[in-house]
Amino acid sequence: MTDTIAENTELAERDANEKYHGLTHAEIDQLGAELDALRLRVLADLGEPDAEYLRKVVKAQRSFEIAGRALFYLPPAWPLAVASLSVSKILDNMEIGHNVMHGQYDWMGDPAFNSRQFDWDTMAPAENWKYGHNYMHHTYTNIVGKDRDVGYGILRMDEDQKWNPYYLGNPLWAFLLMTFFEWGVALHDLETEEVFAGRRKMFGGENAPVWRRIRKKMGKQVLKDYVLFPALTGPFFLSTLAGNFTANIIRNIWTFNIIFCGHFPAGVATFTEEETENETRGQWYLRQMLGSANITGSKLMHVMSGNLSHQIEHHLFPDIPARRYPEMAVEVQEICERYGLPYNKGPLPKQLFSVFRKIVRLSFPGGTSKAAPVRGTQAVTDDSLAA
Repeated sequence: MTDTIAENTELAERDANEKYHGLTHAEIDQLGAELDALRLRVLADLGEPDAEYLRKVVKAQRSFEIAGRALFYLPPAWPLAVASLSVSKILDNMEIGHNVMHGQYDWMGDPAFNSRQFDWDTMAPAENWKYGHNYMHHTYTNIVGKDRDVGYGILRMDEDQKWNPYYLGNPLWAFLLMTFFEWGVALHDLETEEVFAGRRKMFGGENAPVWRRIRKKMGKQVLKDYVLFPALTGPFFLSTLAGNFTANIIRNIWTFNIIFCGHFPAGVATFTEEETENETRGQWYLRQMLGSANITGSKLMHVMSGNLSHQIEHHLFPDIPARRYPEMAVEVQEICERYGLPYNKGPLPKQLFSVFRKIVRLSFPGGTSKAAPVRGTQAVTDDSLAA
């Protein structure tokens, strides 16, 4: 009799948790405990090798920037100058700025790498970005209506976003956002969707300090890249200006593609506010795993992506130095397999194709229904992503 009651209780728990792949509350709690243990183990192991890695990346980034700036004085070397400056800007944005501002290196006690003081070479003010990204996105990851990174207030990236004729331009809006991504990220903090809904003023009210920081940061970036550095090259002003603009565009395109491939390819789940009400820590971990995707590739690709190619691990452990994600990914994938959860990964071209297909498909009304995988689903493979 006791066994029957226990069995019925477990079945009821599974029915109540279908959105969590049929895992019971106890299993979800155990999953959370395992991921907590992994996090604490890596935190306890942080030390000089991690600090030295960051210093080496910063040194490389500065070397590429100096080389790029210097090569603009030699017009025939313009393509090399642009390539070098592009690498510098990508490293600054992805492996240094993004990760330092997540607090991944606060433990070093070095003011140069303190998340509260660091700023990066992009249009988005650090203070605005840390609220919109570190808090809003990483707390409410893929909760439609809460996570403003679902579509960035510009695109329709989920079936639960109500369609209107504006979204027929989805592919065009995506192209423009990709090209001018740093500007889009900066203006994203104004919450334009709230402005258009009449619940927020564009430049006044609570947006006033946000807009003031955006204005100041944009002015600084424009002055640096499009006035001062070109002026330093004298007669090569226009070619240097064009080179700086091109390097920024290359950085924008690369950043957009890495971020979108980590958040929006096939197999990535989204959630409603009702589904995540009273969420436990284990359920939060599970949502991060189901709502993210990884990009497979070389060590160089991982460095150039700031290890956001390990987006699953980043969403699970945003304050852990990203250089640790590859080693943590081995254990995270093993945990997924053991609990019958998908581990969404694939090479960049296939993830990109998957994202592009979704952007086009969701520009039209409706969309493929999101059937949640059941417990025991195999890990999402490279071949299934291309299907």
